[in-house]
Amino acid sequence: MTRSTLDTTTVDAGRRGLLGLFAAGAAVSLWPRAGHAEEADEPDEAAVLRDPDAPVLGNPQGDIAIVEWFDYNCPYCRKLDPELQQIVHDDGKVRWVLKEWPILGPVSVVAARMALACKYQDKYARAHDALIGVSSKLTEPRIEELLSEAGIDVDRARRDLAANAKAIGAMLARNDSQARGLRFRGTPSFIVGKFRVPGVLTMPQFEQVIADARKAMAAK
Repeated sequence: MTRSTLDTTTVDAGRRGLLGLFAAGAAVSLWPRAGHAEEADEPDEAAVLRDPDAPVLGNPQGDIAIVEWFDYNCPYCRKLDPELQQIVHDDGKVRWVLKEWPILGPVSVVAARMALACKYQDKYARAHDALIGVSSKLTEPRIEELLSEAGIDVDRARRDLAANAKAIGAMLARNDSQARGLRFRGTPSFIVGKFRVPGVLTMPQFEQVIADARKAMAAK
């Protein structure tokens, strides 16, 4: 898990222990029930799951959401992405919400902003796949090269970025604020259903977490 410089606390558990908590139903829901106090800086459920500007892949009407905070220069994010795409595809009922969290330097910010600008030509998914699918560190020229190779109009993306700079900047600021409020310390970090998953899981572990999140929803 790639670390940021944030000095926050988060849920620390070994992968086996984490899954044990899920299986036992002992994981604490992210959002308290009505009448319970919540931390002042913790985002509410709608802000995390239903931000209208956040890119959504998978099934937009899925019964379970996976929300991922990631950085295009994060090697763990890159390694996990094809497996997560396979899980989302095979399940068919997962709403995959992507939240750029560029914590690994200025080039990560450029990559995130360009990817979000590609939404305006309905090619965010292509941009995401192109930028997350490389094995070497990104540079600004390489970002534009990858986007062009993916069939994206880079000149238009630049224009859309300039025209929508305020909205894109606000999106990135919300992503960062939510990650801080949820006590995440690095990328990748996830919400699965209403469970916090601060780190990388294997495919079988993700499948188990999704199943447990569905059980938790059905029990309410």
